[in-house]
Amino acid sequence: MSAKDIILKTISSKDAARIVKSCHYSGKVVPNSQLHFGVFLDGKCGGAMSFGPSMRKDLIAPLVKDTGWNGFIELNRMAFADWLPRNSESRAIAISMRIIRKTYPHIEWVVSFADGTQCGDGAIYRASGFLLTGIKENSQMAINPATGLPMHKIAAFHQGKEYEHAKWKKTSGYMLRYIYFINPSARERLTVPEIPFSEIQRRGAGMYLGKPKRVDSIGGNATGFQSVEGGSTPTSALHSPKK
Repeated sequence: MSAKDIILKTISSKDAARIVKSCHYSGKVVPNSQLHFGVFLDGKCGGAMSFGPSMRKDLIAPLVKDTGWNGFIELNRMAFADWLPRNSESRAIAISMRIIRKTYPHIEWVVSFADGTQCGDGAIYRASGFLLTGIKENSQMAINPATGLPMHKIAAFHQGKEYEHAKWKKTSGYMLRYIYFINPSARERLTVPEIPFSEIQRRGAGMYLGKPKRVDSIGGNATGFQSVEGGSTPTSALHSPKK
């Protein structure tokens, strides 16, 4: 079987959480995710894509001028098991964008972030037609000394640990922002520069499987590997719900 054989279906947040916790490198779900797609092959689900509003919509919406409050959405989790075929992620992204375009015509664009401090620099996004619009040295992720695990500044704030977070050791690396235009004409309203992919390596922001890239491998010919964005731990398959 190949990536062309995968099928996307909406799934419950509970089922999506099982996949994300098993396959995503962070092991964590995003609580405000609202739209979940399961990635099925031969009746078994081995991947999940979760979409929802950005935590700071007030900061993200102005990236594209005249965007309505519900005119964009964030792809905040993408987790795939290793047994899915090569290129399944880029195939799933393409299908999910078509579904969103048809079902939610008010959504003009999708934003997502690649964690270049722990996982990867966004090879899947580059292979799937996303534009690179931001490369920023990490200031949001830091190590919680109580657990030894990284925690985002916003998560720390909601747990009442905002002051401790300011003193925690920050994880080294970069965060990269990508945008996909479901409505191609909205691209003309982009208020920030489109950054060439070569800039990732020039700034030393390249990362693959949690390790910095040391070779000149950034480009438009990036291919999809399940472990690049979604983690590499196999998951117990969920069976396709009966119709």
